[in-house]
Amino acid sequence: MRYGMVIDLRRCVGCYGCQLSCKAEHGTPPGVFFARVQKQEMGTYPNTRLLFLPLLCFHCQDPPCVHVCPTGASHQREGGIVDIDPEKCVGCRACMMACPYGARYYNEDHRGYFPGQGYTPYEEHRYQDQNTGVVMKCNFCLHRVTEGLDPACVANCAARARTFGDLEDPDSEVSRLIRERGGTPLHPELGTNPSVYYLPP
Repeated sequence: MRYGMVIDLRRCVGCYGCQLSCKAEHGTPPGVFFARVQKQEMGTYPNTRLLFLPLLCFHCQDPPCVHVCPTGASHQREGGIVDIDPEKCVGCRACMMACPYGARYYNEDHRGYFPGQGYTPYEEHRYQDQNTGVVMKCNFCLHRVTEGLDPACVANCAARARTFGDLEDPDSEVSRLIRERGGTPLHPELGTNPSVYYLPP
């Protein structure tokens, strides 16, 4: 079993549903986006088009972030999911420097979305489960996956541009899409062997 995700760039419409559902699922502070969408222009005038590029942790099979972690806080779980143990993280941020995809964030403190007005009830509820002074990142919604559910970004994609499944199963939907549509990871030349693949637009 190797968990992985396929993102269809032809179907993504840049609605930011993945980004918003991820923030709601994890209750991340301002400026922290485990899932994010970048806009890029392609082509030359007058033949241009807008491409939406969803980004997240790529759950590399050879993760440099895990290799540099001095405490073992960054680790690889069964199924290939790269995760962080907040109880072991000392906030050195070596993993952030090592991640070639910029997928990690340092949670310095519990900043509210409305400075000077205190926390909303939602923030109070979510922040009580979060450590400060540690690094945080996408973990493919491990709490959902262990219950047989798709990650929040997949479940809430209105355009159905995301597919989640077992990359090692040749009959799985993710494997079929990669095979039939020529899916490729982002920056394969880095040699990290990511578990997130993109289908061409």
